Amino acid sequence: MRLPRFEYVRPQALEEALSVLAQSGSRAKILAGGTDLLVNMKQRTVCPEVLVSIKTLSELLMVSSDAQGFTAIGSGANLTDLAANAGIAEKFPAFIQAVRAIASKHIRNMACIGGNVCLDTRCWYYNQSKLWRDARERCHRTGGSVCHAIKGAARCHAINSSDTAPVLVALDAKISVMKKGENRLIPARQFYCDDGIRNTILEPSAIVTAIHLPDGNGAGRSAFIKLSMRRGIDFALCSIAARANINGAGVTDVRLVLGSIASMPIVLEKAAQVIMEAGLTQSAIEKAGEVARTELGIITNLFTSAGYKRQLAGVLVKQALNELKGKTAKRGGAKA
Repeated sequence: MRLPRFEYVRPQALEEALSVLAQSGSRAKILAGGTDLLVNMKQRTVCPEVLVSIKTLSELLMVSSDAQGFTAIGSGANLTDLAANAGIAEKFPAFIQAVRAIASKHIRNMACIGGNVCLDTRCWYYNQSKLWRDARERCHRTGGSVCHAIKGAARCHAINSSDTAPVLVALDAKISVMKKGENRLIPARQFYCDDGIRNTILEPSAIVTAIHLPDGNGAGRSAFIKLSMRRGIDFALCSIAARANINGAGVTDVRLVLGSIASMPIVLEKAAQVIMEAGLTQSAIEKAGEVARTELGIITNLFTSAGYKRQLAGVLVKQALNELKGKTAKRGGAKA
C-alpha cells in the first residue's frame, strides 16, 4: 500500500514546530519514529495533509532531574536508548520493563517514548485497509453510529494498547504538553480519556514534550506485567502496572492500573483498597484479584472475549501483587 500525498515539514527548533502545528491544526500530524503513524496512513485510517518531523529536535531528547524531585524524559527519546539507560532502570524498574515490552527491538530502534504515550487506539474492525472497512457498515470512528465490537454501544470502544500508559498512571507521572504560547504539566491519569476516538486530551496543535516521573515512586515497589500472544510482535491482551508505598504502618498508597483492556488505563480503586486495609497477605491478594473483576465495567470483546478479559484481569492483579510482596520481603518491609 502506498502512502497518501502529504507535505513534509522538518522544523529546526521546537518553537518552529509549534508554529507549524498552530497554523495547520487538524490537517497536521507529528512524525517521529513513524512506526504506527505510517502504517495507519497506508491503511487510510489517517490522511494528514502535513507531517511535522520532530525526530531531531534537541529540546525533546533530554533526560534530566529537576529540583522538584522529578526525572524528565524528553518525548523524542529513543526507546532502545531508554531501555539501556541504567540510571532510569534503577529509579523506575517498572517503567523500563514497559519500555522493553514495546513491540520488537527493530521497532524500538525507530520509535520514541512520546509515540507510545500518545499511541492511537486500535480496533480490529477499524485498523484494516480502506477496502476492508468500506465493506462494513460505518462505525462511530468512520462517521457512522454503530460499534462493531459492542453492539448498541453509543461510542467507540477501541482499545488503548500503550504499554507505558498504565505505568505512568501508577507512578503518578506528569506529562508536559505544549502548544504555541502555552505549556501545561498534566497528571497522566488526567491525560487519557475513556473514548476510542479521542483517547487523550491532546489538541491537534499541541505536542507532548516530556514525561516527568517522581523519583520516590519507582524503585523496588513497582511491577509491570504484559501478556500477549507473541512476545515482541503483538499488542498486549492485557497488562498491569502496580505500585505500593511501604512504611512502618504497613502498605499504603497502592496503585493497580490495567492497560490494553479499554479505551484508557483502568485504575482499580477497590482492589487497591483491599491491600491497603489488609496488607500484602495471601488472602488479601486473592480477594483483590476477585474484586478487580467487578471493577471493569463494560468490557469489549476485541482481541479476546470479554469473559476471558475479566479472568485475565484478576490473574494479573494477583501476579503483580505477589511480585510486590516478594520485593517487599527482600527489602525488609511491612509484614506480608
